[in-house]
Amino acid sequence: MIFRRKLYVRMLDWKQRWGGKYALLIKGARRVGKSTLVEEFAKKEYRSYILIDFSKTSKQLEEAFADYTNLNFLFLQLQTIFNVTLFERESVIIFDEVQFNPRARQAIKHLVKDGRYDYIETGSLISIRKNVENILIPSEEMSMVLYPMDLEEFYWATGNDTAPAQIRQVNGMKQAMGNAVHQKWMRELRLYMLVGGMPQAVDAYLSANQLQEVDRVKRQIIELYDTDFNKIDPSGRASKMFKNIPAQLSSNSSRYMIETALGEKKPGNIDTVVYKMGESMVVNLAHHVNDPNVGLGLNSSLNTYKMYMADTGLFITLAFGDKNFTENIIYQQLLSNKLKANLGYVYENLVAQMLQTAGNELYYYTFPTDNGNKNYEIDFLLSRGNKIVPIEVKSSGYKTHKSLDTFCEKFSSRIGERILLYTKDYAQDS
Repeated sequence: MIFRRKLYVRMLDWKQRWGGKYALLIKGARRVGKSTLVEEFAKKEYRSYILIDFSKTSKQLEEAFADYTNLNFLFLQLQTIFNVTLFERESVIIFDEVQFNPRARQAIKHLVKDGRYDYIETGSLISIRKNVENILIPSEEMSMVLYPMDLEEFYWATGNDTAPAQIRQVNGMKQAMGNAVHQKWMRELRLYMLVGGMPQAVDAYLSANQLQEVDRVKRQIIELYDTDFNKIDPSGRASKMFKNIPAQLSSNSSRYMIETALGEKKPGNIDTVVYKMGESMVVNLAHHVNDPNVGLGLNSSLNTYKMYMADTGLFITLAFGDKNFTENIIYQQLLSNKLKANLGYVYENLVAQMLQTAGNELYYYTFPTDNGNKNYEIDFLLSRGNKIVPIEVKSSGYKTHKSLDTFCEKFSSRIGERILLYTKDYAQDS
């Protein structure tokens, strides 16, 4: 299926304002729908297009990009190979999986300067960085990120265009909606958590209406990511750290414990491995803030972080990957709203995904309790204006929020809005 994606609107803005001046690079993890989105955009917004998939190009096509000094000849070759007529300022050429042909990416500078056509590239950021070490990166390039489908896009896919607007309206009014409406929205949220936002998984759900088929698709994607991690880190450490994300979050540790995940002392090059994992966009990293103040990035620790999955649907499957689908109790618990307290880290991963997709960098903060025996923790921090916004995530109806209260008392002059996310209806707490 072709799904409606929010990035389409931003791509339209690029075409209208910057087409002919800059190429557009769509970055994102594998299987988030980059190629599908770009081709759909080309079909609707241009008179003609050529899509070059560099992951499976012919020798003839590779030779065409071996020498791009004669652009007239290059365009003639492309039109002949793909049997497509290009029209000046009305056509787009797509470089799909551009990381597999660094010379084609380097040619972007000259192609954009020529000005006859628009250019859109897609690729995995980590592969792009690896394969362009010895080429000149074009400055005539704008980039955008495509994330897994968010909740609103999931609603659109299921044919529900009204719920997102209603939820926004209620949030703006800051009033409770009542038990019936709230329960309905929570059921839909839990379904989104189970299916996730990978287009293939959403397609499987809509086609088969069976979570078992959805789980099968998600397991295939996880295997693909695991293979990718073994390629970027043949030692297998990236793969181990990836698979250990659910265990790390369920342990309620104040940071990702590398030694626990690897079963060895922290290796000297592990920071580079973690950096590459973040670049893959398969995981989201939340860095610890040493001093919670405006300009969170200036006070963050690069070596102290938590690691989340970029898609909560994949997270759920990864957490129970050692069990058959029929034994996957989390599916039953989420659908029936009987999620146990010790599985609340699923909601934490969901909030991390939502914040990242909305364009926020992820930060958190811990500080010792009065007796020093353990730590208080603020799950996420946002910077808004000259204030910071603390966010605490609860998996069920809350009774206390000591961490949030103590934090707001300790840094009262820095606090703007404070947010407690939990599974009950909206309420204001003095």
